[in-house]
Parts: sequence; C-alpha cells; structure tokens
Amino acid sequence: MRITSIKLPIISYIYNRYNKATTTKEAVIEMRIAYGGRTKYMSTGISVLPREWSKREQRLTNRIDAVILNQTLEKLMHDVRKIVYEMVENGNIDIFAIPSILESKRNQGVTFLDFCGQRAETRKYGKAEDSQERYDRFLRFLYSYGKIKTFSDLTENKVMELDRHLKAKKMKAKSRWNNYHRFLNSFILDAQKEGLITRNPYDHVRIDHGDDRNGIDKYLTPEEFQSLRNVVMPDKRLERVRDLFVFQAYVCMSYYDLKKFDAKKIRKVDGKNVYISVRQKTTVEFMIPLTAPAMEILSKYEGKLPLISNVRYNKYVKEVCAIAGINKPVTTHWARHTGATLLLNAGVPIEVVSKICGHSSIKMTEKIYAKMLPKTVVSEVAKIEDKII
Repeated sequence: MRITSIKLPIISYIYNRYNKATTTKEAVIEMRIAYGGRTKYMSTGISVLPREWSKREQRLTNRIDAVILNQTLEKLMHDVRKIVYEMVENGNIDIFAIPSILESKRNQGVTFLDFCGQRAETRKYGKAEDSQERYDRFLRFLYSYGKIKTFSDLTENKVMELDRHLKAKKMKAKSRWNNYHRFLNSFILDAQKEGLITRNPYDHVRIDHGDDRNGIDKYLTPEEFQSLRNVVMPDKRLERVRDLFVFQAYVCMSYYDLKKFDAKKIRKVDGKNVYISVRQKTTVEFMIPLTAPAMEILSKYEGKLPLISNVRYNKYVKEVCAIAGINKPVTTHWARHTGATLLLNAGVPIEVVSKICGHSSIKMTEKIYAKMLPKTVVSEVAKIEDKII
C-alpha cells in the first residue's frame, strides 16, 4: 500500500480556539486533526499569551523557553504523524483513537505489574482499611505468581492458565472470581481505557463467577450457634476467641468495625443499651441494640473486647468450632452473617436488619443475608395455613 495515494488527515496547531485569550490571559495550544469531515482536538498542555504565538509559522516566539517548547510541539507532530502512517498501513484510520495510542506508546517502558501498582494506589484512596488490604493482597499474589508481568501477557491463554492454577489450590469459583479474576479484570479495563492494550482477554474467556446457592452458606444455624456459645473451652485463649465471635454475631459487625468498637459510644434509648457508629467500609451509620448476652460479654471484659489480629482470629475460631462439633470452614466474617441471619429468621423486619448491618440499601441486605432456614419457612406458612385451605 502506498501512503502517498491515500488521503491523509490534515494535522495542524490551533491557538485560542474559544477566543478567550487577552493581552494578560493565556490560552492553550491544541492540535487539530481533520479527516473525513470529522475533527479531533488534542491539548498540548502548553498555554501562552497571544503575542507569544505565530499563527502563520505555527510556532512560539517572544519567550525565553520558545526553543524548548517548539521542540516539544515538533516531537508531538512527528509522533502523531507516525501513528497516522501506521493506521494507513493497517487499513484503518481512526483519528479519535490517536490520543490513547499516543499514551500507550509513551508508556511502553511500563510493565503491567508497574501499572497495577500505580493504579492500586489510586483505587485504594479513601477506601476502608479492609478494602485497601484486598488490593494489597491481590498485588502480592500477582507478583509472586510471576506469569502475568507485561502487557503482552494479557492473553486468553494466560487467563485460563491462572484459573487452572487457582482451581489446583481447591478454591471455589466464587473465591477465584472475587479475590483474583475480578481484580485482574479491573486493572485490565483501566489499561484498556488508557490505550495501553487494545483488547480484554476476559471478553473472550468465560470465567465461572460462582453462585451462593452452590456452596455452603456462610453462617451458623441457630443450633450450631448455641452449641458454640455454650461449649466449654479448654483454655482462656480459645474462650476469649469464642466470646469475641459470639459478641460479633450479636452485633452483626465486620472484623474491621469490631476493631474500632468503643464502649463509650453506647447510649440509652428507651431504657435499652444501643451502640451507634459508622461503618468503616461504607461510611453508613448503623444502630445496634445490645442484647443482654452481648452486654454480659462486654461486662466480662470490662468494656474492652479481647481483640486479636484477624489472621490469628481466623485460625483460632476454627479450633473453637471443632470443639463445638461444627464441621464448616468458619471465618471471622461468618459471625456477622450469622447474627444477621438469626435476626431475619427470628422475624426482625429486613429494614431493621439493614440498619443494624449498616448497609447502603435494603437490596444489599436481601442479597447477602436473607437466607431463610427451612423450618422458618415451614413455620411461617403454618401460621396462615387455615387461611389458604
């Protein structure tokens, strides 16, 4: 294909497009790319006064740094023209894709791992501590995994290889997606938006997202909870862990909100003890009536919960469950699920449970916690049986 035989985009610089510059007010220099009756404007990032721009010569003048700035403009013109020639060679001229392609070329020295590290700092900003830790945990995995490093590694085969690697670790589909694929896909989407890659391998590979209905629901039944609550622990270490889990269930808190629990925030409302605070993750206010069993645990530890790190808590709570005869992969977050599910199955309105959990909407409560136990469904229907026969 001969480039000279094809009509090329007209590329030029334009200054003060909106006619807002004055003798004392600068305006930006833009690159104008016209092709097929359409025009794309790109800011150069250089703003000057009217007397400093020569429209006829398309150059800066009357400035100490004019030589350097003109060289910048010349390089930008050269780079854009090179992209246009490449588009001609590929048989597809898209002037609106030029900015992203230009950005991609400028970042060719950046690896995908570098990009993820930089973007994670932006994504973590303002988020709760547990959300930030999830990004950090994924990045640590990606660095140690070592098979997805560069932008050229972002292929369908690499995504499938990653999924097989996670399956080999006996991870369930939902865990594979939520803790690994979802994060990787989000970084790939960011890179795609910035023009660092042209296609997303996840568009062509079906990764199982998992389904709550196909796994063990992450809560204890009322019988299991009572067994755990009443079982005698062999030592103080496990007794403290059991008490912490039971208290966490009664207040429906996440571990990170539990860490910030402050007994000084307990207030009396209609003669009842109520804890009011704000969820760290969503910044939504929650209100928790403290039941007698919850207050007993607080009193036992003189208002200061026996907190330990989440890692040790997750490890020790499995020992507690084993002693209580509970054969489930319980984690600390099961306490929050358990408490909310117990409330729902005891007949507490979902609007109230949503307020206790600090959810941003009732739909969130319905999605996560409305897990009706079989006997609850039966008992509810039994109440109206004579009305429907």
